[in-house]
Amino acid sequence: MRSAAVAAVLVLSVGAGCSDDDGGGSTDTVAATSPDVTICDPSGEPQSDDELPAVGAVADAMAALEQELGAPAEYFEVNATARVVNLFVALSDATVAQPWVYVDGELSSEDGQPASGGTFGTDDVDFDSGTVLDGIRAELPDAIVETFYVHGDGQGNVRYGLLVSTQCGGGFDVIVGPDGSVLSVDPV
Repeated sequence: MRSAAVAAVLVLSVGAGCSDDDGGGSTDTVAATSPDVTICDPSGEPQSDDELPAVGAVADAMAALEQELGAPAEYFEVNATARVVNLFVALSDATVAQPWVYVDGELSSEDGQPASGGTFGTDDVDFDSGTVLDGIRAELPDAIVETFYVHGDGQGNVRYGLLVSTQCGGGFDVIVGPDGSVLSVDPV
């Protein structure tokens, strides 16, 4: 559908640039033809499993962090790429976010920064790490899933999402259910 819209814009542009008025009274016309346009033809292979976000490491990272802290934590967001899990811990009544990074079973942190937003706890997180990426991979098999994220929506709920880029450019924020069902897609 996008290629049809682009082709229509091209036809209109070509047609608008053509005129049968050459200022000299000639009535010759230039026929506008639709050019043969290919917007994108992905030639790459689907993303390999080892390049997908490490969704299975999210629970491990949260458990390691809470063991490090010695208590349950509240989070603004937890996100995973293929190699890293980032945890943004809500401190001081959710007015400060302290970033933590979990890589190869090791944790590191930085100083907190002022923040606000919805929070959630470990007990609120309930997604199926075996299927949470399946919906987007079925619907957009050539897409590149960059990041899986979990965040509080500010109304006491947890939201699961994916940041996805395409081989032809552009990106999407895809909200998924805990089983991977695609709930919404927004361009980014």
